[in-house]
Amino acid sequence: MAAADAFRSLRDSFLDRDNYSRTLRGSRTPRTYDEYIRYLLQQTAMIAAAMVAVVVIFHVLSIRFTVLKPYPSWVQDILIVVIPTLLVFGAVYVQPVLTAKGRKTRIEIDLPYAITYMQALSTTLTLYNVFRSVYEQHDLYGEVSTEFGMIVRDVELFGDDLVTAMRNLGRTTPSANLKRLMDDLILMFESGGDITEFFASRSAHFREVARNELEMGLKTMEIMAEVYVSAFVAAPIAVIIMTAAETMTGQSQLSAMMVFFFIGLPLGAAAMIWILSLVLPAERLEITRREIEETEYETGVPLSGGEREAPGKFSRRMKSTRAMIRFQDITRHPLRHYVADYRFGAVLGGILGLAVTLLFWNGTLAALVPKYPFEVFISLFCIAVLSPVMVAFELRRRYVHRVEEQIPDFLRELADLKDIGMTLQGAIHLISHSKLGLLSSELKVVSDEVRWGSPVSSALVRMEERIGVLMIKRAISLIVRASEVTDYIRDILMIAIGDMEHYLKMKRDRFTTSFAYIMIIYLSFGIFLYTAYVLNVSFISSFEKLNTAIDISGNVLDMFRIAIILGLFSGIMAGQLSAANIMSGFKHSILFLIATVVMFVYVL
Repeated sequence: MAAADAFRSLRDSFLDRDNYSRTLRGSRTPRTYDEYIRYLLQQTAMIAAAMVAVVVIFHVLSIRFTVLKPYPSWVQDILIVVIPTLLVFGAVYVQPVLTAKGRKTRIEIDLPYAITYMQALSTTLTLYNVFRSVYEQHDLYGEVSTEFGMIVRDVELFGDDLVTAMRNLGRTTPSANLKRLMDDLILMFESGGDITEFFASRSAHFREVARNELEMGLKTMEIMAEVYVSAFVAAPIAVIIMTAAETMTGQSQLSAMMVFFFIGLPLGAAAMIWILSLVLPAERLEITRREIEETEYETGVPLSGGEREAPGKFSRRMKSTRAMIRFQDITRHPLRHYVADYRFGAVLGGILGLAVTLLFWNGTLAALVPKYPFEVFISLFCIAVLSPVMVAFELRRRYVHRVEEQIPDFLRELADLKDIGMTLQGAIHLISHSKLGLLSSELKVVSDEVRWGSPVSSALVRMEERIGVLMIKRAISLIVRASEVTDYIRDILMIAIGDMEHYLKMKRDRFTTSFAYIMIIYLSFGIFLYTAYVLNVSFISSFEKLNTAIDISGNVLDMFRIAIILGLFSGIMAGQLSAANIMSGFKHSILFLIATVVMFVYVL
């Protein structure tokens, strides 16, 4: 018992129980402090036991790592066990910390848009229903919706009053700004103040908070980019040069370091990409389209997947009919579905990867490219698998960006027309004839539906579902809610315009900052290829006339394999920096792999 108490005391002093408990709550980890510590120790013990088993197997099979030869056997065994164990312990320990930090960033970036929406709702809804409405719009407001879901849970499941639920959220949220918002809102709510005016006064403040949060994220991105270039591009170049120099004296072989390159580079790069994915908010490129239910009593309600079940044969017939309609829609608009759903690209990538594998298996690839056929196969396989998803992602990204650039003009024209007293229906009809690209054509459909008798709100909901872009959904939801409250919606629309322009400016700032580091990654990879060329053509080849046992072909092959690893992960890292999305890096990886094949097969 005393030993257990001593262990808990040591554990709590090492991990800082209070701070780590807050971190777990902020990351929304479904474990208490004690449960998570047990989970941490279990994972660490499992990997330690697994590595001990690996050491035993290595001894039985007399397997030794060449790179560890300078060290005694017992030191090698300790390193094989300790290093993976420490890595797993560190990863599991820091995951809640990084998750909480990432959630904080996402909350504060989405909070201004949520407040604008809450301002529109607060004129007709109670404060609790405002929270509930934001919670139900998770696809629009992300982590803010998740946080407000805590209020809904406490009120509806635990029976707390609204003020208590808001205080609980303030204590558990990782965002200090959301906590301050809850504290101020509690004071306003208890004093009977104007909630709508309160949200209006906070809107501009939180836009500035979001801008500051993005700047902090960009600084984090800069640090990670510099670390990546130094550790995973510059360091391999230095090691290769040193080992090549040692090779000339017969003291070393590049292959002795390959275990570090083959294991260390992918794991290290994957760890950095994982950290960035947790810390930085991803670019919102979702395209979501839901079926719209029409009834006698209400229209424009998106089906969430839990539609009413009809019994027996009729239910099956309905499902079959819907499947047939979806299939027909896919055949009529294949490109639209290809862009909206990455599964189509993944399936096509799998087919292309299988085709490349078959070409390698039957010897066709070796006949076409006799030099380094296996390495060429790995490169072509990666290119084949990544290309279809890359094309879908880039088409989606272009589509989303084009629509987003049109939204401020649409909202501004709508605000101007409403300002002169025009009805929402008339304003939409006039705007549909303006030059807004895709939005104009969709607004024409809305105008036609309204003329045929459909409510304006229903037609707008169908429009947002057809387009499927997040910012359109936010804008349309705001217009629908505001139009239900009053015919004078110019002020709300102007706030929405400010939010949208702020969002687009932050995207441009992020791209500008990340572009410089993407170019650094390109330059670093180019330097690696140039170094490989100089070493194997200009430098090492000059020693061929001497009586030195230099395996030039072996060096070239090892560098080829390193270049494949660097090219694949450097491209993904570039995408993670630019858009916090690994799919954004597929195009860079493909270009790096093509350059690698050209250099080592056709130049060297």
